[in-house]
Amino acid sequence: MKILLIGEYSNVHATLAAGLKAIGHEATVVSNGDFWKDYPRDINLVRTYTKWGGIKYMLQLYSLLPRLRGYDVVQLINPMFVELKAERIFRIYDYLRKHNGKMVLGAFGMDYYWVNTCTEHKPLRYSDFNMGNEVRVNADALKERADWIGTAKERLNKYLAQDCDAIVTGLYEYHVCYEMFYPNKTTFIPLPIQIEKAKENTITTFPPLRLFIGISKGRSEYKGTDIMLRAAKKIQAKYPKLVELKIAEGIPYEQYKLMMEGSDAILDQLYSYTPSMNPLLAMSKGIICIGGGEPENYEIIGEKELRPIINVLPNEESVCNALEELVLHPDRIPELKRQSVEYVRKHHDYIKVARQYEIVYRHR
Repeated sequence: MKILLIGEYSNVHATLAAGLKAIGHEATVVSNGDFWKDYPRDINLVRTYTKWGGIKYMLQLYSLLPRLRGYDVVQLINPMFVELKAERIFRIYDYLRKHNGKMVLGAFGMDYYWVNTCTEHKPLRYSDFNMGNEVRVNADALKERADWIGTAKERLNKYLAQDCDAIVTGLYEYHVCYEMFYPNKTTFIPLPIQIEKAKENTITTFPPLRLFIGISKGRSEYKGTDIMLRAAKKIQAKYPKLVELKIAEGIPYEQYKLMMEGSDAILDQLYSYTPSMNPLLAMSKGIICIGGGEPENYEIIGEKELRPIINVLPNEESVCNALEELVLHPDRIPELKRQSVEYVRKHHDYIKVARQYEIVYRHR
């Protein structure tokens, strides 16, 4: 098949493309590299936010469109799959729909169904938008609600979800939000990871416990890394000889990967039920994930035995307790590292994941 992947979140499309190519398909990624993260892509589509940046971007995009025809499948990373206002994306989508085969909408991050479902229906015990029955009113949550609810973005997301041939969700949380509305076209597929076998880090010496945390530009409160960082600093201050802390903030992907090397544990995604791309990449290297590992995460992939993720609740006390437990019981670390690698190899290997996408592409 000839497959076009438009847009990028956290290396999902670039990794999926590598898997699809490995099983014999032709895959092309068009993206901006997910901004400063600079993930690999085949066709670079970047908007510069200057006086004439919008006009230049439109010209670049419209000149590119004739090359984006004749694909068997077009997959969009998000309803906002290009850097235009939502009102202008309708026309781009309709063009792609007219000149290609199946259209697949990805549910990998922020969109109307994620924002609205967590705010109104609250199917999750906690999320970026609710804590139990209470709606979160932090600045990021309020901004996203204003951005997606009752706006052109909402109309665009609904239009694409209703029109597309299939919806693929990458996390349990997103799956719950889409399956509620589109049960017959929504499929959960684990995120794809390329395992670098030579860099597996299943055995190291302790102490110290080497902690790693990545801070996204302007997204610390939304991701919960502000709370996780405070907890990590508290534990480091309490056990200065037993804990090392490395912080990566707003750096390109290749540099991020290098900084991660040699760590024992990564703190990521406080409000998540499931590990996303960065912690999964870390786990593939034998780095323990401290973050989202709720029972639903294991249930949706059918995992009965492995429990490599140190699950924490979305508060500072829970993170502190989990970290202190690991510091005081380092004998747990080698087994958690081993299980982390096995977990990613079993459920997230990019070629295995590509074969699951292949089924959706052929039969949806």
